[in-house]
Amino acid sequence: MKPAVGVVIPTRGDRPGLLRAALTGVLAQEYDGGVEVVVVADGVPASLVARQVSGVSGSAVDAEAGGATGAVEAGGSRGAVEAGGSTGAADAGGVARSVRVLGNRRAAGLPGARNTGIAELGTDLVAFCDDDDLWLPGKLAAQVAALTEEPDAGFASCAVEVEYGDRRVPRLAGTGRVTHRHLTRSRMMMVHSSTFLFRRGWAWVDESAPAGQNEDWDLALRAAWRHPIVHVDRPLVRVRWGSSHYVGRWDDRIAGLEWMLARHPGLAAEPRGAARVYGQLAFCHAALGRRREAARWSLRALSARPAEPRAAVALAVAGGLVSPRAVLHALHRRGHGI
Repeated sequence: MKPAVGVVIPTRGDRPGLLRAALTGVLAQEYDGGVEVVVVADGVPASLVARQVSGVSGSAVDAEAGGATGAVEAGGSRGAVEAGGSTGAADAGGVARSVRVLGNRRAAGLPGARNTGIAELGTDLVAFCDDDDLWLPGKLAAQVAALTEEPDAGFASCAVEVEYGDRRVPRLAGTGRVTHRHLTRSRMMMVHSSTFLFRRGWAWVDESAPAGQNEDWDLALRAAWRHPIVHVDRPLVRVRWGSSHYVGRWDDRIAGLEWMLARHPGLAAEPRGAARVYGQLAFCHAALGRRREAARWSLRALSARPAEPRAAVALAVAGGLVSPRAVLHALHRRGHGI
């Protein structure tokens, strides 16, 4: 029997169409083990989210009522929100599938929502899927197989397909093992939260991450420090950038990058990785019109790595030669970020 997998999908309830698609992609996985999905409503009633996902792929949905464990009907009264007439569901092969909707019981925000889901699950493995992303066919089976082949490993990821507008760009890692050094030199964006699969008890999200910024990079770094991340280098998750909550939140991004530098001193010790972070800080300050700070961080980036392109881009934004939105649009169309 394949190990049971629990999937945590955090949501604010503000993009129900994407949430339903994300849940459908999870439940449609051809996998011979049980799959238990916990959708965590962050800052909105669980009953609202339960109504949004009720009936997806024939799943039965249990939801909390008023913060206490219990089932809530689509109309708001106690009872199960079900499709198919039972409190659980199964795929075509008879393998158990279930969906529950819970309220965030920990710190408000994405890290607390993820940890709420982790704490609720009793499965052998835990996976993440953001509510605006989509698992592609074969994702779960490929990662579980790769992790099973390495009993000493506890954490797996996979390549992604970045969707932005009408474009889809694959982002591969070029390796089957992602090390701590890989993640220090580069963010390795394909090691994305929606690709994470790990053994239960291996990982918790740090809830001190400012506004949830970089919580996934921090988690990947800590996991890779214990053991290289097992990576399936095929695009098995579609990451939708156009719907991100984080784009343009420049102060939050600055706080998140400074948090990472303080939390992971090795970032500043690696010239290429340091230049990248300094260049990102320069760009964020430039986007806010803080020309002096943008210049200061650009100089630090160039000192660490004279060829760092983000420094030049940040200076161009600070000088009014190009808008930050135009820069991000051009990069995102190529499947890259700043």
